[in-house]
Amino acid sequence: MRIVIFSHDFLPLLGGVQTYVTLLAEGLVRDGHDAIVVTNSAAHGFRDCDLPFRVIRQPRRTELWRIIGAADVLQLAGPVFLPLLLGLLRGKPVVIEHHGYQPICPNGSLFYAPDQKACLGHFMAGSYQKCLRCYATTDGWFRSLGGLLFTFVRRWMCKQASINAPITQHVLDRLHLPRSLVIRYGIPDPPPQNQPLNSIYIAAPCFAYIGRLVVEKGLSLLVEAAGRLRETNYDFRLKFIGDGPERTRLEEMVSNRGLAGHVTFTGFLNGEALRQAAEDVIAVVMPSIWEETAGLAAIEQMMRGRLVIVSDIGGLGEVVDGAGLKFTAGNVDQFTACMRKVLEETSIVAELGQRARRRSLELFREAQMVENHLTVYRQLVKT
Repeated sequence: MRIVIFSHDFLPLLGGVQTYVTLLAEGLVRDGHDAIVVTNSAAHGFRDCDLPFRVIRQPRRTELWRIIGAADVLQLAGPVFLPLLLGLLRGKPVVIEHHGYQPICPNGSLFYAPDQKACLGHFMAGSYQKCLRCYATTDGWFRSLGGLLFTFVRRWMCKQASINAPITQHVLDRLHLPRSLVIRYGIPDPPPQNQPLNSIYIAAPCFAYIGRLVVEKGLSLLVEAAGRLRETNYDFRLKFIGDGPERTRLEEMVSNRGLAGHVTFTGFLNGEALRQAAEDVIAVVMPSIWEETAGLAAIEQMMRGRLVIVSDIGGLGEVVDGAGLKFTAGNVDQFTACMRKVLEETSIVAELGQRARRRSLELFREAQMVENHLTVYRQLVKT
């Protein structure tokens, strides 16, 4: 089969979507299929020739029409508007991987910007004036109106797709789209850790957040929880691994709480540098206040056999389920209690880490993700 995968963003940009697209395309090629990744991203010096599949960047509309026409299946990383429209017009089987909420939210995140809280679902409730107000907070009223109108059209087109494939059951339930089935993220099995779990308590135990430093990740709660633990004389370290617009504010909070000697900001890390930075971490924390669709950082750490502490919200709570510690989103008391539990009951680090490893091998293997896509493609091409 020839599968055309369209992703608005792609390498050298890094993120969950880019990881998903790369692993899927590599897996399809290994299985003997012709996978072509099409993207709006420029190469910026990245060597596409090093990849085992073909990459077509920033095609003109006429070229995109031709590329889609030659495909057996069009796979979309999200409901990207133009490729989705062209795929439907050409009568191609269209599979949409939903890693966001674009068919039910103009900004795609279900995060209500004016209140800095998870959205209650204003678009689906018909509260369009709230959608306009939310979008306008960051992009202005003109773009807000356009975003709202496009959401109606995008949702209609998603209903015409051959298959809608949300990455968690939570996203499936939220979107309410026909012909939907969950296809979870899959990631490679990482190499064994160099540092055994029983050795990471020799120094002060280390917690880490890994990801973008943005408001919706609830990172101010992490600083507050860390401050409370220090006030009660717990000894630990905390790493913020990543970068983003919230970094300056978080650094100020850390300084104001007297945590500067216990907290490190590494900036963005990737590959071997990221692996080394996370090697002495006893627990990865994700205190999100928006409805995470899955939480790839949590999946990656679970696959490594690491304990994760997450807010029980959206697909994040679903991913972790009983294989980690969870707390009510935004509840700093419960969050602090989870971190304290790790510091006091050291046996749960290995116990829950092993449970996380088993769960990730059951649900989030790379080969399983690729095979689940191929099963769908074969059914569509057959019909």
